[in-house]
Amino acid sequence: MLRRARVEYPGSSLIYCTMNLQILYADDAMLVLDKPAGILAVPGRGADKQDCVAVRAQAAYPDALIVHRLDMATSGLLLMARGKEAQRLLSELFAHRAIQKFYTAVVAGHVECQYGEINLPLLTDWPNRPRQKVDYRQGKPSLTQYRVLSYDREKDTTRIELIPQTGRSHQLRVHMQALGHAILGDALYAPSNIAGQTARLCLHATAMCFNHPWQQKMVRFSSEVPF
Repeated sequence: MLRRARVEYPGSSLIYCTMNLQILYADDAMLVLDKPAGILAVPGRGADKQDCVAVRAQAAYPDALIVHRLDMATSGLLLMARGKEAQRLLSELFAHRAIQKFYTAVVAGHVECQYGEINLPLLTDWPNRPRQKVDYRQGKPSLTQYRVLSYDREKDTTRIELIPQTGRSHQLRVHMQALGHAILGDALYAPSNIAGQTARLCLHATAMCFNHPWQQKMVRFSSEVPF
């Protein structure tokens, strides 16, 4: 069984909405946002890629700073810092793997083992960026734990909880593809018949828990899965 931290719940209901961005929680140290699928976390290259979560959040909180990212196609919880000192403290929590994150995905096929882990080294596939690949010689260590939530026999899909222990780019997507159970709607890694089953990537950052850097208490935030 995977161990879960005991946490307090400061409340994850919507408190503010700016530019179609839901802000679930705000205090002097941080913001917790509910990122929709299809929007960048930070600005990209080019004038057409400047709209993003960070810019929208800064419209309401000018001191908001990014501390981690979600893929454009992934939805769910995104944490931002309020100011440089909070950014430093929250970044240290991520660096020391002290922020526990939970994702929900729907994948192709029947994942028969109810609990498990995927330990595969990942490396950028430079000729095919932004794709990543498993590389046992040069790849960086990456570990994902998982727990099966349910199996849909009619659709032959599995709803699964993913708990990354490292934060490599596209880690969850590559790990599930390597396991033989690509995530539905994954245009980068899934075969076309699986990628085309849904209009979006079925991957959502569902919950996170960590020790609040200033209040020194465990907090947990959650976001309802939209698929």
